[in-house]
Amino acid sequence: MIKALIIDDEPKARTVLQYYIETFVEEITDVRQAESVDHGLEILRNFSPNIVFLDVEMPKRNGFDFLRALVNPSFEVIFTTAYNQYAIQAIRFSALDFLLKPVDPDELRHAIDRYLKMQLPDVKSNLILYDNLVQNIRKGKTKDFRLAIPSKDGVLFLTLEQIIRMQGDGNYTFIHTTHKKPIVTSKTLKYFDEMLDEFGFIRTHKSHLVNPRHISQMSHDHGYIVVSDGTEVEISRRKKVEVVKLLKLR
Repeated sequence: MIKALIIDDEPKARTVLQYYIETFVEEITDVRQAESVDHGLEILRNFSPNIVFLDVEMPKRNGFDFLRALVNPSFEVIFTTAYNQYAIQAIRFSALDFLLKPVDPDELRHAIDRYLKMQLPDVKSNLILYDNLVQNIRKGKTKDFRLAIPSKDGVLFLTLEQIIRMQGDGNYTFIHTTHKKPIVTSKTLKYFDEMLDEFGFIRTHKSHLVNPRHISQMSHDHGYIVVSDGTEVEISRRKKVEVVKLLKLR
């Protein structure tokens, strides 16, 4: 049995989300609603949800104030937010899940499926991720966000400048940085490609994503580039024109 708590100041948003949960998510059998952060914290005194659907933007105290108030939470948080690209990037950089409002039933179902595939909640890791999210929100600029990387060694954090390149291998990505051995994460290269596109990261090949700040040269035949750690990174035939164009714009 999965229990859920919806925290949102908009009555219609709460009602619609609960309806979708009850209609499309049979695994969730108990749903409570809270109209504010304070109300949500009060409910938590006597109710132990597995998932909290948390609105990001609320008056008086917002979703990030709720995170600051948590002490050893044993639940997962799925954020709900209107189209706020800054907040969405902050959430994604912190390896957390979100639903765009108005919530789509299919996206809700996908979010629950991702939750079901997870292992038991890691309280310590969750708190670290929530803290990183709060810190990212305070940065003011997306380029200054820290990227949370879940790995077998725990959660690691990188600034964009520290990332030289990423190499995909099936459902895993090897992240090469300026000062560490490669980090292996179960996030796919596509996941990082979509997140880092606005920061100029270049997909040179189906298996390679490169930080343009670390490109030192390109071969005469445009078949590969050399990055700051001395690695030659292949440029696929169908990517040549795009990569050359992007590098000329730098």
